[in-house]
Amino acid sequence: METIQSLQQLVKNFCEERDWNQFHTPKDLSIGIATEASEIMELFRFKSDAEVQQLVQTPVFKEKLGDEVADVFFFVLRLCQMNNIDLEKSFKHKMAKNAEKYSVEKAKGSNKKYTEF
Repeated sequence: METIQSLQQLVKNFCEERDWNQFHTPKDLSIGIATEASEIMELFRFKSDAEVQQLVQTPVFKEKLGDEVADVFFFVLRLCQMNNIDLEKSFKHKMAKNAEKYSVEKAKGSNKKYTEF
């Protein structure tokens, strides 16, 4: 099983072999995340819930969706790697904050933002 660190090293090696460090500022990497996330949304645009349920069952669509999710993950890994952010630690810390903001008692079965409780 791969670790976050090993995936970040894979991304680092890939980018350094291509001399891409110069293009990977925090601003540009964050734009990359947003751009790739919009490509995920584009896959679902103008589709009904029923159409989406059918699409996600097909191998061709699953591959497209997986490719776009991987693109987002690439940029997230790279942003963290370039800026010395411990992604695993940051994720766990944020989940602990979320658990406080979205207690089971208040949030269970609700899609409200924590400020609306």
